[in-house]
Amino acid sequence: MDMTLFAQAISLALPAAWLTLGVRDNLVHPDLNETYTAEVLSQARMKNDYPEAYARVAHRSINSRTVQRAAFRLVVAGELSTVIVMWAGVIALLALGFTGAPDWARPLAQLGALMFTTIWAMFTVVGNHFSYWFCHEGAQNTHFQLALWGTANLIFLSL
Repeated sequence: MDMTLFAQAISLALPAAWLTLGVRDNLVHPDLNETYTAEVLSQARMKNDYPEAYARVAHRSINSRTVQRAAFRLVVAGELSTVIVMWAGVIALLALGFTGAPDWARPLAQLGALMFTTIWAMFTVVGNHFSYWFCHEGAQNTHFQLALWGTANLIFLSL
């Protein structure tokens, strides 16, 4: 087993495991995260805590519960497909390390890491549109750091 392949597999398995737990919770206890997704989309905290600033960007708010739920379901579907691709990449990297098969594993693993990075980068971009940095600073920081984690994996998988 090539140590670099093994390290790449472990490096990808860690965010895959982290996201797997998140997907599990989003499927079993959707109300835990869906509530905050709705708060960001409606800018509810901003409206209460920063009414003057909210008045300037209120036109961005999405207050339809149907649209908010659909957005949450879209995110969960994206997370679930990402988890599947990431675990397939981990398995492929390990199989490549043991079999010496053609180098088809890294592109699959890179796709999983790219999907992971994209989820969190999009949360940051979309969250910025809804000014979530006003009242969801912890979420913004978490999303940014997760995007960095995915980027680091993309770089490592390129070796």
